[in-house]
Amino acid sequence: MRQQQLPGHEDPTPDARPTSAPEGPQPGETVYVIDSHSLIFQVFHAIPEMTSPRGEPVSAVFGFLRDLLFLLQDRKPDYLFAAFDMPGPTFRHDLYDGYKADRGEMPEALSSQIPKIETMLDALAIPVIGKPGYEADDVLATLARECDERGVRCLLVTGDKDCRQLITQNVSVYNIRKNEEFGSAELFGDWGVRPDQVVDFQSLVGDKIDNVPGVPLIGPKIAKELLETYGTLDDVLAAAPTMKPGKRRENLIAHAEDARMSRDLVRLDAHVPIDIDWQTARPGGYEGARIAQLCGEFGFRALGERAVQMADNAPQPTHKLDANYEVVTTFERLEMLVDEMMRADRLSVDTETTAINPRAAKLVGLSLAWEPGTAYYVPVRAPAGDPQLDEQRVLDVLRPVLENPAIPKVGQNLKYDMIVLRGAGLQLKGLDFDTMVASYLLDAGERTHNMDVLAKRYLNHETVTIDTLIGKGKNQKRMDQVPVAQIGHYAAEDADIPLRLVPILEDRLKTDDLEELNSTLEVPLIEVLAELEYNGIRVDVARLSELSKEFGDRLQTLEEEIEDLAGHPFNIASPKQLAEVLFTELKLPVLKKTKTGPSTDASVLEELASQHPLPAKIMEHRGYAKLKGTYVDALPEMVHPETGRVHASFNQVVAATGRLSSSDPNLQNIPIRTEVGREIRSAFTSGQPGWKLLAADYSQIELRVLAHFSEDSTLCEAFATGQDIHTLVASQVAGVGLDEVTSDMRRSAKAVNFGIIYGQSPFGLAKSLGISKDEAARFICEYFARYPGVEDFMQGTLADCRRDGFVKTLLGRRRAISGIRPPTKPKDAMFDDRPQPMQLNLPERTAVNTVIQGTAADLIKLAMLAIHRRMKAEQLQAKMILQIHDELVFDVPDAELDTLRALVVEEMAGVYELRVPLGVDVKTGENWAKCE
Repeated sequence: MRQQQLPGHEDPTPDARPTSAPEGPQPGETVYVIDSHSLIFQVFHAIPEMTSPRGEPVSAVFGFLRDLLFLLQDRKPDYLFAAFDMPGPTFRHDLYDGYKADRGEMPEALSSQIPKIETMLDALAIPVIGKPGYEADDVLATLARECDERGVRCLLVTGDKDCRQLITQNVSVYNIRKNEEFGSAELFGDWGVRPDQVVDFQSLVGDKIDNVPGVPLIGPKIAKELLETYGTLDDVLAAAPTMKPGKRRENLIAHAEDARMSRDLVRLDAHVPIDIDWQTARPGGYEGARIAQLCGEFGFRALGERAVQMADNAPQPTHKLDANYEVVTTFERLEMLVDEMMRADRLSVDTETTAINPRAAKLVGLSLAWEPGTAYYVPVRAPAGDPQLDEQRVLDVLRPVLENPAIPKVGQNLKYDMIVLRGAGLQLKGLDFDTMVASYLLDAGERTHNMDVLAKRYLNHETVTIDTLIGKGKNQKRMDQVPVAQIGHYAAEDADIPLRLVPILEDRLKTDDLEELNSTLEVPLIEVLAELEYNGIRVDVARLSELSKEFGDRLQTLEEEIEDLAGHPFNIASPKQLAEVLFTELKLPVLKKTKTGPSTDASVLEELASQHPLPAKIMEHRGYAKLKGTYVDALPEMVHPETGRVHASFNQVVAATGRLSSSDPNLQNIPIRTEVGREIRSAFTSGQPGWKLLAADYSQIELRVLAHFSEDSTLCEAFATGQDIHTLVASQVAGVGLDEVTSDMRRSAKAVNFGIIYGQSPFGLAKSLGISKDEAARFICEYFARYPGVEDFMQGTLADCRRDGFVKTLLGRRRAISGIRPPTKPKDAMFDDRPQPMQLNLPERTAVNTVIQGTAADLIKLAMLAIHRRMKAEQLQAKMILQIHDELVFDVPDAELDTLRALVVEEMAGVYELRVPLGVDVKTGENWAKCE
């Protein structure tokens, strides 16, 4: 089934298709924006003078084209723009007459090449974008904002440091000369500031090239120190009169207005009124003949051949595949087809249904295919008067095929089809290949693996869109309300396309050495996850009702306490009113700004909580309000009316590390080890009288995996002898006996133990523990000195990733990662007498974390398979019902508790032989809270 979007429902499934082709980039895609003049100046000054056969200068054209081909062929952007400065003054010249006044005219040897570059861009079908009155940097800022709001990766190809202010989680500056991405970590390593401080940093330092005045005698080092101390330019200027007497103080006071004007000059405008034509920015549509002609005129032989070859090899426009699809309207025809299916090498299966949630969906029809290009749709629900066959009889006719494990089944998102068919009374057996799962294994970092994307990527085929069938918005229909004549092609395609994709994806899996992981772990896991979703977990609605009242009372009390602390009532949910209270009335420092004003996000409130009690109360209020809305009040609406249970979806193809995630509801976000989290978990109960819940959890699995990979003797010995690893680390780092370790020491050690897996910096550790950065750095350095195997493992992982372009887990799961830097000696040593802690950028942290967390994910999946098989073999009544991170939850009859406990511990602990033992904690109780 290509999932349907029904009115009032958000689609939680990874394979869900949008109801219409979205305009512009989507999460998982990447947008590159070239700051064209920046790149042109770079290549012009870097490449020796070159002339065309006609004697014209072409070095900049050559360098720019070379960079374009690199971007198109190596970086493979989903969208590519070339931003240009337009002729004439900009709004900054109106602010300050001296802006860029010292810049000379562009050399004639360069200016004459600009039109040639624009012509080449046109031949390569790369859109040129700009706006009179604005600079190209403002266009970059506008596109970056647009991408960031969409959750789309955006790389700004520029050497202009002004663009560092645009860095976010989604937006990076890309250095094409070094082939490196520059993000917040690199920014902090270079300037020592956050992206939101870049404008203030430049306002203090100024820019001689652009004639931005700044403040005299304030260089990068002083600006960094000032912003580190005071946070923002406004706060620096406000504090200037209180600073130590001297020239710095005098300049800050005397040139305050210059600094503020500089801020207006360097701040980029992210709302340039431009029309963004996303479709034209899709790479392709190259004019091969024109490219060849231009390269011949410019004298580019080898580069020209490369450009023409790229154009010749470009994907052709998508098309419709030749196909023979049939709607089966008689049982005689269906029985004839069953005879053919019984002899099929592989059978592709798909279902059309009335709902997105498979546990609530009713079958509308089945699609079947066993020869590429030929597929069949069997309708069982349809509008009155349309052909349809009796559902139960259809299932009985197909049962010998669909329940035959000897006939391999393939499809897209087979878990959904398994649950739907099981609800209809049929067990789909013989799962062999899932194209969605295979795509995920091959490209774990991609955000979507739905059939539309795979068909276009591998078959160059545009699939039928679902909105042509069911519409959208208020007029959207259920699939059983659509005429069968309209459904037939769409539904049959759902079975045909996966069948065509299987050999292509199989070859790629084999090439990437992922065939075994797919066939022995991920595909068998589909059956286990279908079992979990079908079983569900009972929710005590009465208990949730009690909690709703308790949470409501608590929120009311918090609101009164907040109003007392503020001195008056205000709308707690309004960021603007909250900012007014915090920063204007209470005079708390502004730590971060957004385009609408001072930020009041969680990180800001957490930092302000040490200065005033109000931010902590706001955080508590937000926490209760979120949990009340997300779980306490929402869960009763999710209870299946027939089962009395909540049937969460367990997503196999979302987390790039290999971890499972859950949705509807997202059970992973219920707080762990907090009183409020326990209260919510108390509403998840055993399914019937005489049954209990059993929860089994891997103990410190990621640290054990770290010990295995690092082979660090001290870590391995600690786990082998059953020592408390956090106490041991605290003892060794602090140089005290085990019995002398305080709770604070252990807390710090625990933070480091888990932090190093994520490459936590001294700054991050200092913030989380409330200690100085120097203390944190010393703690991390001591840790690596005591456990040298850990650093060796991290460095080795990064070296392998740098060489291969990917990292692998213990079972061979791969994740492609770029941006791993060559090893360098740290600048600006913090301590002269000790080594420096590793400073990892985001790709490097991701690489290390993927190996550790991905391996832990592999192990819990192996355990799930082993336990599932044992429970079936021993014919236990107990059911596996939840998987949350490293925890498995079972619904168990009292009589089977001891048997299941022993079985679970045996399988989880023995699932894979590591260098250290795998610890398993098991608890039981009437509800989930009592299992903690």
